Amino acid sequence: MMKDTPFTKKHIELGAKMAEFAGYNMPISYTGINDEHATVRKNAGVFDVSHMGEFILKGDQALELIQRLTTNDASRLTDGKAQYSCLTNAEGGIVDDLLVYCIAENKVYMLVVNAGNIQKDWDWIVQHNIHQVEMHNISDKTCLLAIQGPNATKILQPLTEMDILNLKYYTFAKGVFAGVENVLVSATGYTGAGGVEIYFEDKDGAPEKIWNAIFAAGAPQGLKPIGLGARDTLRLEMGYCLYGNDIDDTTSPLEAGLGWITKFTKDFTARPIIEKQKTEGVSRKLIGFEMVDKGIPRHGYAIMDEKGNSIGHVSSGTQSPSLQKAIGMGYVDTQHAVAGSEILIAVRDKLLKAKLVKIPFA
Repeated sequence: MMKDTPFTKKHIELGAKMAEFAGYNMPISYTGINDEHATVRKNAGVFDVSHMGEFILKGDQALELIQRLTTNDASRLTDGKAQYSCLTNAEGGIVDDLLVYCIAENKVYMLVVNAGNIQKDWDWIVQHNIHQVEMHNISDKTCLLAIQGPNATKILQPLTEMDILNLKYYTFAKGVFAGVENVLVSATGYTGAGGVEIYFEDKDGAPEKIWNAIFAAGAPQGLKPIGLGARDTLRLEMGYCLYGNDIDDTTSPLEAGLGWITKFTKDFTARPIIEKQKTEGVSRKLIGFEMVDKGIPRHGYAIMDEKGNSIGHVSSGTQSPSLQKAIGMGYVDTQHAVAGSEILIAVRDKLLKAKLVKIPFA
């Protein structure tokens, strides 16, 4: 049975096209993906992403546990800062990509994980929690709205005394928002269009209060609810990875172009394996491409060289609303990962031309 978020009824009342995503009944689109995509790129839109997972890690050993399990260097975080990172498995694959929020330096951290990986990630961290760090899975009682777009913070600023207009990238503030206390507002983003994410507890009518306040402030300025369909096209234009498509337990951070969040200044799971990859090079790489011939690349489609030899596969693909052309990402053998070179995508029974381009696309 699908789970609901605190906003599921709202989506249905608003006429959203609903579908299952990571076990939740989620809005895929309201007025259409292209319209919603343009709304976020040019103005502002609201995503319900309450299906995401949140864990609190507390205590003197909390940072040490995070350092051992994640690739990025969380010791660099101070209060009010966040970072993008990933959990690696014993073979050097990616258990999940996640955000690490420093609530109180060296004492309290929040990890934000992908909806489909909540139980997997929790079990993985528990398994390695040798110092018995205090852990709380607050996923089911945490609401998360992402208000994205160039006008997002201007629309939201009147609802709080927190200075969200000047919130720097990968920082956050905590305070009262729309009359609700203990709201965390961050600027991490998954669209490349600017904006913030709002975390708050599902209690005392907070979801209704915050949703209504946001739309009362924003509707006159063109703020709209946005579905997961546009979220996917927006993140793909930026070349952001989606777990389960572009990264998974079999892909290493270096193959996925995530060397920038892989710090060898500390020890972490499978560090020797990944460090060896850095020294010797990886055999395949995540690349971006634009279609030359007409056709939409989809997850799992084969990528061929000009002679028709298989050299990899598509991990994500779509028709880009901003660029008006089909784009995609995929893994290819490293010797073929050269920007500007031509590849062929096996779309049904045809081999269609595409060319490698640098990410981001937009």
